[in-house]
Amino acid sequence: MDRLTNTIRPYAWGSTTAIPGLLGIEPTGEPQAELWMGAHPGAPSRLDRGAGETTLADVIAADPERELGAAAVAKFGPRLPFLFKILAAGAPLSLQVHPDREQARAGYAEEERRGIPMDAAHRNYKDPNHKPEVLCALTPFEGLCGFRPPLEAARLLAGLEVDSLKPYVDLLQAHPEEAALREMLTAVLTADRDEMAHSVAEAAAAAERLAGPYAPYATLVHHHPGDPGVIAAMLLNHVRLQPGEAMFLGAGVPHAYLDGLGVELLANSDNVLRAGLTPKHVDVPELLRIVRFEPGDPALLRPEGNGEEVYETPIDEFRLSRFTLAPGAAPRTLPSGAPQILLCTAGRPKAGELALAPGESVFVPAGEEAELSGTGTVYRATVVL
Repeated sequence: MDRLTNTIRPYAWGSTTAIPGLLGIEPTGEPQAELWMGAHPGAPSRLDRGAGETTLADVIAADPERELGAAAVAKFGPRLPFLFKILAAGAPLSLQVHPDREQARAGYAEEERRGIPMDAAHRNYKDPNHKPEVLCALTPFEGLCGFRPPLEAARLLAGLEVDSLKPYVDLLQAHPEEAALREMLTAVLTADRDEMAHSVAEAAAAAERLAGPYAPYATLVHHHPGDPGVIAAMLLNHVRLQPGEAMFLGAGVPHAYLDGLGVELLANSDNVLRAGLTPKHVDVPELLRIVRFEPGDPALLRPEGNGEEVYETPIDEFRLSRFTLAPGAAPRTLPSGAPQILLCTAGRPKAGELALAPGESVFVPAGEEAELSGTGTVYRATVVL
């Protein structure tokens, strides 16, 4: 197995202290949003097998079947199908959705045909893959996930007692559920920006005064004054995760992470359609085509099983599980046959002969067994074959 050297992404919404606190290093004062583990071309992990440092992406490309296993290559192709992250939100992320695989392939092909540069601000599809994901909280974690029932959203909006929002309340009450949500989101994102900014300001003042269930939306306004995404966010379920709890986000599910430190595992993609809470490009027609206007409870997960606790999702490209290693417990042997990344989040466990500190990780090729020993918490990312 190989100890990984990983890149921290300094996105503006990142916490300045959470990742340094986990790693036991001094904060730089700059946002540190995500630590990436994997072979994504945007920031591949690095390793050294004795001939100098290289990237995990190059190691896999040199011999996919050795590193990933023949079964994984046959099922997912010659690349690591998942991306593993530590995510540290110090401010709200953009309100967003991800496409399904068919939508991603079609969108990517169309933007390639039109010759849109990969780094263009208005490019939606960076690759032809879907991007389901699971987020597991390491600290108390706050987010938005999936649509509320329209009548519940109408009650929330009405409680602000803002006259300019009353048409939206009426709209949510006047249609069947999916049509109401579509009409409402369309109206918010296509409204006059100056008028919407005024409505957002009034809503913010009311939210600060009322607090309670309105507190998250007052916080959003502090970071994104005048952004229509603040009103759109009130259509979504507000979620609070305790450490060890997780939520799954499938294609077309609108969501935003607000605050907290977590482990995120997702398909190896960077496709995002934004709806607000961002200065970046918002492609309203494409967004409305991708969003699934289905109200329901968030897909919250708790780990299941003894020894290896699994966060079950309907996705084969990744499988997240957790090991809590108690003092004096016998070592645990992990199965071989699939690629895996092991991440320490607490304690001082060992993976094979490699001692791990919090925030450190190793890559285990498909043909190697891994043994966990010592004391601590280890998250395991692998695939379903």
